[in-house]
Amino acid sequence: MAAPSAFLSDLRVLDLSIWRPGPYATSLLVALGADVLKVEPPGGDPMRHYAGLFDAVNAGKRSIVLDLKNDDGRARAVTLAEQADVLVEGFRPGVMARLGLGHAETRARNPAIVYCSISGYGQEGFRSSLPGHDVNYQAWAGSLTPEGGPASAPPLPSADLAAGMTAAFGICAAVIGRATSGHGAYLDVSMTDVMSTWTGAVPSGPAGATKAAVTPGYGLFTTAGGGQVALGVVDEQHFWDPLCTALGLGALVGLDFEERTRRGAALQRAVGAAVATRERDQLVAELAAAAVPVAPVLDRSEMLAGAPFPAFPIRLPPSDAVPAVPALDQHHGQGFRDRP
Repeated sequence: MAAPSAFLSDLRVLDLSIWRPGPYATSLLVALGADVLKVEPPGGDPMRHYAGLFDAVNAGKRSIVLDLKNDDGRARAVTLAEQADVLVEGFRPGVMARLGLGHAETRARNPAIVYCSISGYGQEGFRSSLPGHDVNYQAWAGSLTPEGGPASAPPLPSADLAAGMTAAFGICAAVIGRATSGHGAYLDVSMTDVMSTWTGAVPSGPAGATKAAVTPGYGLFTTAGGGQVALGVVDEQHFWDPLCTALGLGALVGLDFEERTRRGAALQRAVGAAVATRERDQLVAELAAAAVPVAPVLDRSEMLAGAPFPAFPIRLPPSDAVPAVPALDQHHGQGFRDRP
């Protein structure tokens, strides 16, 4: 987790969420300086069974255990909600209202609060009561096979992470709006909706390419030894020509984009065959030196070995502070910190 910045040092966040989407959202706020109080159920956030994943999205928070099914636990949560600037929850629609902590009740007590609900399908609609996890939301959103054909299990929990980042963005926007209006806001973040906006209503390939179109020099290509490279040539002549030169395809140098598109599939096969004779890292170095858009297809261990890990997605000024991961109920009885 990145060392906290001071941007949100005046912000009090009550985090009632578990698993990944809500905690990821609030972890981004922690990195920006927010005071995040994590409320865990008896026994703890089930993500604690996955220690590394739990640590990644909960460092820098403080943990208290409250049983929201218990009168005392609910009363304490209500008091904290009255003191908070932001409340984040990830229960199924209707649960928080049944507990007396729904957005309507909470905003009646604290009109300035920014209340953010993160759920699989949103608070309303025919899917709202369905259970699910990341793979279900991606399937409903069309992101597992946007152009049709067999789908495969997603390598990353994109719905969880995209929803968390979207929620953090929405919270920051609502806090800015509150500064001028004096009013809080209710944010209904659907993981399926977020992924649907990523899938989009039109193909997302290069230059609006459709399923039937092929843009030669764009895509994933297998190298000698079984590695892969990603090439990013679209219409740019100044990328296509040095790519062909480096691959020994001199006869293809000078083909304009219209001709390349017309001969797309055949040219893509030619590029693929040439790449297949080259070793991955040597080819990446050669193409990078020629200013061709290229990247090795790395796994997690290769990514970590190649550069410092960016725990926060914005490069902030460095700090010596290292946020600690809270033990379960480590901060029992505590509330929010005094404002700076």
